[in-house]
Amino acid sequence: MRAFVITSPGHGEVQEVPEPTADPGLAIVAVERVGVCGTDQEFFSGAMAYLDSGDAEFPIRIGHEWCGTVVEIGEGVDPTWLGAKVSGDTMLGCGECRRCTTGRQHLCEDRYEIGIRHGWPGALAEKLAVPARSLVRLPDDMDPTLGALVEPGGNALRAVRGANLAPGSKVLVIGAGAIGLLVAQIARAQGAEVHLLGRSQRSQDFARSLGFDKVMSTEATKLDGPYDAVIDCSNDVAAPARAADIVEPGGRVVFIGLSGTPSTLDTRVIAIKDVTAVGVLSASGGLHGTVDLYAQGAVDPRPLVAATVGLSHVAAILSGERPEGAGAGPKMHVDPRLL
Repeated sequence: MRAFVITSPGHGEVQEVPEPTADPGLAIVAVERVGVCGTDQEFFSGAMAYLDSGDAEFPIRIGHEWCGTVVEIGEGVDPTWLGAKVSGDTMLGCGECRRCTTGRQHLCEDRYEIGIRHGWPGALAEKLAVPARSLVRLPDDMDPTLGALVEPGGNALRAVRGANLAPGSKVLVIGAGAIGLLVAQIARAQGAEVHLLGRSQRSQDFARSLGFDKVMSTEATKLDGPYDAVIDCSNDVAAPARAADIVEPGGRVVFIGLSGTPSTLDTRVIAIKDVTAVGVLSASGGLHGTVDLYAQGAVDPRPLVAATVGLSHVAAILSGERPEGAGAGPKMHVDPRLL
């Protein structure tokens, strides 16, 4: 089958690779749509931290935001999965350690991460093998654009949950990229008053096109607080400290964005203001809730997707190119069935 493979920093190509086999406990998914995210771009550039830590190495097959249809199952898998439209969890714990058995498999020390960690092949291919226990069933009528947005939406939903918002809560979202906009949409659906900080004029204008009228530049010094919660969805090294400074005493700061270098946060601010700080890693625990939000129409993130391309265009996308005719959204999708 065809798959996109990053062979070294800055180099990737479509290769013919062996099809996955339906080993016991596994499901084979015919992939219909895959999202490209910042982690994928970091692998392509060679900046991804897992390459330095030894948790990943070249060549690597990326792709962890996906949807498709189950076409084959291994021994021990419920046969009702056959033919189901699905997405799935990126984080694959061992299933036996204390973290896994207490519902924290996404933090398993020995976990695989699809298309990211320990060599589990990613979804930028015609077919993908995944443990059936990691699958999330999608409605039959859910289009693949929404299906491939379930994984990033699960991250965003967990961030919103971490902010502990109530109807009427005032929340500031730092970063108007895909995750920041998903966070903003989900927070709005829960009745919160959402304010956004975007880096570029284009990102600010796009956020406004989604109906957010409280949008400012990340350079703004005068903000329209007070904020009950601040959610940092950016890669700005200074944003975590700023979030702690901005949030109301007794409020919450949520960290889902990661900077390329270590951030400095004065814990005295957290303690003196009695602030709760929450970190979010992965969509685990947020996937089913995200499917419900999409299926009910409470959140529609499809405008975030600017274009859908075939496998042969992935390297250009990872290099930062935007296809001709692409929309204004920050997200790119890939249909592996297309060349």
